[in-house]
Amino acid sequence: MKRPAPTASRRAATLADVGRSAGVSAMAASAVLNGARTSSRISAATRARILAAAAALRYRANAAARALARRRMNTLGVAGVVEKGELDQYFLEVLHGILAAASEHGQTTSILTVHGWERDVSRLVAYCDGRIDGLVLIAPVFSPAAARMLPRHVPLVSIHANCPLPGVQNLETDEERGAADLVRHLIAQGHRRILHLAGPPGLLGTARRLRGYRRALAEAGIRFASALVAEAGFTIEQGRNATRAWLAHAGGHALPQAIFCVNDGCAVGCLEALAEAGLRVPADVSVAGFDDTLAARTTVPQLTTVRQPLREMGWRAVTSLLSALDSGSVKAAEAPKSIVFPVDLVIRGSASLPPAVHWRE
Repeated sequence: MKRPAPTASRRAATLADVGRSAGVSAMAASAVLNGARTSSRISAATRARILAAAAALRYRANAAARALARRRMNTLGVAGVVEKGELDQYFLEVLHGILAAASEHGQTTSILTVHGWERDVSRLVAYCDGRIDGLVLIAPVFSPAAARMLPRHVPLVSIHANCPLPGVQNLETDEERGAADLVRHLIAQGHRRILHLAGPPGLLGTARRLRGYRRALAEAGIRFASALVAEAGFTIEQGRNATRAWLAHAGGHALPQAIFCVNDGCAVGCLEALAEAGLRVPADVSVAGFDDTLAARTTVPQLTTVRQPLREMGWRAVTSLLSALDSGSVKAAEAPKSIVFPVDLVIRGSASLPPAVHWRE
């Protein structure tokens, strides 16, 4: 019986193979192909011989071995909570900036989704086991005890952290001023009865936007009414449900002239609930959001909102990590001072003069 012909070896060529073929050491081959340091001078002719041998053997550098030698994986991690259901526009905007910056700087990006910051802090520690060089935390919410469990051997950057994190650079925005500017704009249009659909209690962003709302009312001499603040949330569904509940509870009493929603997702849900109730925006009631995500530009009418530079923040998170890695300054004893990005009022068609002002004209 005829034996089958032996098959060619599928073993990948090594530096030793290239060196033997070129008549040099594996170290010399590594110096040419991988940029490794060597005390010997390599001539142009030897370099050409090594490159020709590598091409003939189809040598490919071992990325893991190279990373181990350089102690850099050129991979940055991203962690965030991603819920089932609707797209998280905030997360996508920040992620877009992270991916763009990583691409610009030759970095790979690895994403870890967590179910909850407190319950998954151990997963974050395990994630920093050498596979990533640094980690971006998107809108993390930790108790002080859980924050102390965060890894300290790699640089971390947070975006909109809910509390100071030991040794972690935090990027945030001037949310209170943004909310105040938006409510001032509504007041300048003639609105006095302004409903605020707030975020979940206990979150820093919720508190800052509520303070901005109250500050603008106080400056205009408008008395704050707790009945005009309703807990909603950051999702479309939560905004829809909160608006429905408020309208049902109002029971025919005076409607708000304008509604300031804690974010654009909440505002989209608010628009849907108002349409269900037969109310027109902005003819019957004005609506405004916060963030200026894609959702704000795709509603009808488009949303008046506050722009947070989320993509720019994602970009800055990457460059901050790379700066820490390049300088070798992985952790400071205390968290660096937060970097606060400015916000901008974006005026669109969802907020206009209240009905009474229209009538007087």
